[in-house]
Amino acid sequence: MFDNPFTDEELGRRLEAVRQVMSARGLDMILLSTPENIFYLTGLDHWGYFAPHLLIVPGDGDMLLITRQMERVSIQKQVRNALFRGHEDNETAADLAVRVLKDSFAAKDRSRALLKEVVAEIGEHTEGAVRIGVETWSSGHSYGFGHALRESLSNVHWVDVTGLVDDLRLVKSPAEQQLMRKAAIVSDAAAAAAIKAIRDGAAERDVVAECHAAMIRAGGDAPGFGPFIRPGERLGEEHATWGNGTYRAGEPVFIELSGCVSRYHAPLGRLIHVGSIRDEDARMAEVATNAFRAVLGALKRGARARDVYAAWQGVVDEAGLSHYRRHHCGYCVGIGFPPSWTGGNRVTGLRHDSDMEIREGMSFHILSWLMGTGKGDYFVSNAVLLGPNGPEVLTKTPLGPTIK
Repeated sequence: MFDNPFTDEELGRRLEAVRQVMSARGLDMILLSTPENIFYLTGLDHWGYFAPHLLIVPGDGDMLLITRQMERVSIQKQVRNALFRGHEDNETAADLAVRVLKDSFAAKDRSRALLKEVVAEIGEHTEGAVRIGVETWSSGHSYGFGHALRESLSNVHWVDVTGLVDDLRLVKSPAEQQLMRKAAIVSDAAAAAAIKAIRDGAAERDVVAECHAAMIRAGGDAPGFGPFIRPGERLGEEHATWGNGTYRAGEPVFIELSGCVSRYHAPLGRLIHVGSIRDEDARMAEVATNAFRAVLGALKRGARARDVYAAWQGVVDEAGLSHYRRHHCGYCVGIGFPPSWTGGNRVTGLRHDSDMEIREGMSFHILSWLMGTGKGDYFVSNAVLLGPNGPEVLTKTPLGPTIK
């Protein structure tokens, strides 16, 4: 979280791909506010995204990044392919964006001149209305932000472009794949440290402290989610993590975590048993592992997400659990900023009703989750990349069952 990990060539290819989609959809410019998408196009990696950022992407010419003026040093250091305009804290990013887009006279700097030329040109061939795409479903696009833009700019036809860049991000370039492999190494180191620290009487906080330390020492950055490590009695608390208790013999410990390298994540999950494992849980571990392997077999170029889920469900059904259903058996993963590693505020899942096409270069967090079945409990998950030779399991931590 201190440097731009991408080459100019990599960033140029991404921008060109975005502009091809813009042209196909008749868009004159788009305004991006999703942190993951701004990072994807510029390489800006910092925690300043808690405040609104707006990346203006015209049909040609330089992009323009608008955010707080105090971020100037980081942006000048990291961002090579976009101009920058900063606002003071007595105004908002929307105020400055409106001024940049609206003021067509007396331009004194390059960014303002560029954008006014774009607006003037595009207005001539769209019957006076500029077609501007905006991400309406974005953590960086608040109601107030959107309202200010729409109420202050006339003669604009607004188009929802939520997902435009997200869809391009699904397929990882070779450079991105290497970052995910590095993140997987961090994930395995963090998991190994946590598993080693788990024992009867171990404090929850001590286990997480060892996990965090290993994650950092292995070369990891701060992940989008902190590690989810919690006792069996709290398994149902989906996105809760450590507490003030101690682990006890006879109970499972839930672990789900991800290393992060240059904002790329490679999650994994395991269920660790303290002291012993119930027979029904051991049997469920075998089912979960077989179902995970069935997903790997179904992850093929040209397949549909629903087919991958069906492969997982088929193993579960054959094990006598036809009553058991999940909302997905995994989801796409890669770039992530807090508070998530899922790539934004939506989850692109391998669902039973999804016709998403599986493409080479996609990466997933594959989950074989069999909890609350009534016949035993187990959970295993890994980061998986679909390469030219099939699926590559990036995370190498043993599938288990692991008894401590």
